[in-house]
Amino acid sequence: MRSIWNGAISFGLVSIPIKLVNATENHSVSFRQVHTEDNGRIRYRKVCELEDREVTQSEIGKAYEGADGEIIPISEDDLSHLPLPTARTIEIVAFVPGDRIDPLQMDAAYYIAAAGAPAAKPYTLLREALKRSHKVAIAKFALRGRERLGMLRVVGDVIVLHGLLWPDEVRAPEGVAPDVEVTVRDQELDLADALMDTLGEVDMSDLHDEYREALEEVIAAKAAGETPPETPAPADGGKVLDLMAALEKSVREARESRAGEAEVRNLHGRGTPKETGAKKSTATTGKAAAKKTASARKSTSKAAEPKTGKRAAKSTSKATEKKTASAAKKAPAKKQTAKKAAAGKRSA
Repeated sequence: MRSIWNGAISFGLVSIPIKLVNATENHSVSFRQVHTEDNGRIRYRKVCELEDREVTQSEIGKAYEGADGEIIPISEDDLSHLPLPTARTIEIVAFVPGDRIDPLQMDAAYYIAAAGAPAAKPYTLLREALKRSHKVAIAKFALRGRERLGMLRVVGDVIVLHGLLWPDEVRAPEGVAPDVEVTVRDQELDLADALMDTLGEVDMSDLHDEYREALEEVIAAKAAGETPPETPAPADGGKVLDLMAALEKSVREARESRAGEAEVRNLHGRGTPKETGAKKSTATTGKAAAKKTASARKSTSKAAEPKTGKRAAKSTSKATEKKTASAAKKAPAKKQTAKKAAAGKRSA
């Protein structure tokens, strides 16, 4: 990947030569402006409004327009003398927990690459220190003519620089929240929770730009002289009249959608982490049941198997002993009965 900035990371007295590489790319479809009558390109030319003529890039400079419309020229020499210590240095100023950074401040992201073999050791040192501390580094750096705020964090084996907006560039959300009092019932919250649980998690790598795909289909059809595919009509918008009914319907549709997705994943041998866990649990349960069944079969087979040899003799001997003991117990009982009967006859 081509670097867009070369400099160094200042980490105390440690200097790490580095290169910045764009971490993101834009895949959106871009259009040209054309004249609708003949498809001729519409182009913009840079014209001096005082001389009413087109000027070249070498004739164009910078200037600041004051509140009263006054134009104040600013030359490259003026800019080069600014007290900007971060012109070629990413200067780390602090280390803070990552959750202290407001996501509203997040801007463009860049991969930081070590510039050459000598930079590998200090680069790795900073990376491992960030990993072990579970913190991010707050830094200042200059890019495209202005000083910026940045955050360094570790992604895999790479240090990533996130551009941050300055705190005063984030607007306060005044007048954005609803200005009327609304009561949310527990039943509505329960349904909202159920909807959240049903939608569950998502593998971010599975998400894609459906609008861009549809747009590419239209372009391909037009290029081939075919009729572009029709877009399905959007669902009717408007006010939600019955929030409970809407939530219940949403939960039902989300469950049906999830069931359909699970069926497709099963056909392709894939599953979500939750489903995988469920499969493991089911498999474990199945193994346990199989063990119980096998144990029961073993017990049954032992009970049903014919006794042979010493086992059979031992079993027979035990049975005979039991019968003898039982008969011995019954004999005294019979004698007692006989004595009682004789005594009854004598008395008669």
